[in-house]
Order: sequence, then C-alpha cells, then structure tokens
Amino acid sequence: MTADDSTALAHPQFAAALRELGLDVEIRRFPHETRTAQQAAEAIGCAVSEIVKSLVFAADGVPVLVLMDGASRVDVERVRWELCAGEVTRVDAKVVRETTGYAIGGVPPFGHRTRTRVLADRGLLDHDLVWAAAGLPHTVFALDPKSLVSHAGATLVDVREASA
Repeated sequence: MTADDSTALAHPQFAAALRELGLDVEIRRFPHETRTAQQAAEAIGCAVSEIVKSLVFAADGVPVLVLMDGASRVDVERVRWELCAGEVTRVDAKVVRETTGYAIGGVPPFGHRTRTRVLADRGLLDHDLVWAAAGLPHTVFALDPKSLVSHAGATLVDVREASA
C-alpha cells in the first residue's frame, strides 16, 4: 500500500490536513485500539519514548495542546510557567473533542478543528522517528520529530516531569 492509499485509513479530518500540508506519510492501522502509548509501542514494535502523546490542557481556561513522548509525563507547573498562566488543568473528553475534532487516544499533533496553541517537549527531538495518532485510536503515522513539531506549529519547550 502506498502512503497515498494509506491516508484512507486515517480520520477524514486528518487525511485532509495531510493533503493540505503536502505530507506523504504511511498510515498504519491496527486491529485493536492503541489508546495508550504502551499499547501503541507494542503494536508498532518501537520504544514507548518514540510515541507522541497529544494531550490537551486548559491554561486559564484556554485549550493548549502539549506533545510529549510516550515514556514521560507532563509537568503542569512547567506548562503554566511556559504560558505565563495562572492555572493549567487537564480537560475532559468533551473539551478534547470540541477543540481537536478527535477522541482521546486518537488526537494527532496537527489537523485540528480549531487553531490551538501547541507546545512540544524538547525530548521528542531525541529520536530519528516518532509515531503519532492519525486521528483514530487504532491508526498511527511516523515522521521525523523536527517535521512533526514544524507542521504542528509547536513551540519547543521543556515541560517533562523530572524523573523521581
């Protein structure tokens, strides 16, 4: 299957974003949902840190997307500091869908329903290739992290929770 053919496996909104950006990526579909980074890594056969989590938070009530490697957790205080926000909180599934157009577990790093500020943790750049959701909980695509950050319009930041 060519990358062009494989976009039919992606969420239609995400497939349209790929076309608009002129990106030619291969979409992989799995028989079972890969809603967690661990499930996705096992299905792909890669390290959990090579999975991109697309997480939606609210900074003073305004949605913001944080791209984080699958092996790490977001430090909400670092996000708050980066955004000069008074408060940063996780949002519920309804806000994720309203903001991005996708369900939790399938949120890609770009191609969202609304224009949202995007932060990408610098740790993503530690890899040659990363895997992210293609709009559905059982689809993924691979891209080099610099291109992914660029297409997401993300600001590179250090928002990874410190190791214990």
